[in-house]
Amino acid sequence: MTEEKNIAEEQTKETTDHLDQTEEDQTEKTIEPVFAEDEAEEETLNEDKENELHAANAKIAELEAKLEEADNRYLRLQADFENFRRRSRMDLEAVEKYRAQSLVTDLLPIIDNFERGLKLEVDNEQAKSLLQGMEMVYRSLLDALKKEGVEPIEAVGKEFDPNLHHAVMQVEDENYDSNIVVEEFQKGYMLKDRVIRPSMVKVTQ
Repeated sequence: MTEEKNIAEEQTKETTDHLDQTEEDQTEKTIEPVFAEDEAEEETLNEDKENELHAANAKIAELEAKLEEADNRYLRLQADFENFRRRSRMDLEAVEKYRAQSLVTDLLPIIDNFERGLKLEVDNEQAKSLLQGMEMVYRSLLDALKKEGVEPIEAVGKEFDPNLHHAVMQVEDENYDSNIVVEEFQKGYMLKDRVIRPSMVKVTQ
């Protein structure tokens, strides 16, 4: 009887152990898919975060590029505006500085005529008086032009300067070095630092 009881207990124990083992196997089988799902979900979240980060970095780069472009455009506009202001100021200064240029240009032929008339030789008192009156007017004109900054260009005896002189004839002259103005046919004038009319001259070769 005791032996049968022992046999029954052993069978019961084996059955219990088998059931416990089966439950553990089932539990492990249940846990493994859960862990796998968690890992997959975590990987998905990481990928989403990486995608979001990549998109954010791309957006930042785009905004930075637009900001840089806007800054460059602003700097160009500012530089253009400064150049415009400088040109406008220089134009106004030039207008003020050379305001008499048009009048001077119109008066130069009159000055030339006075100079040609004053070179005439006369032998009677009436003509001499007329020439004296002409010379007074001529001097007054020169004084008025000088007040506006008009000066005659020095020519005879000076080295030829293409910026100041206009050579219409070349000669050989042992008394002068080469490229020297030896005669002036028409007087040249400057208005301050601007040549209004170059001198018409003869130059040595």
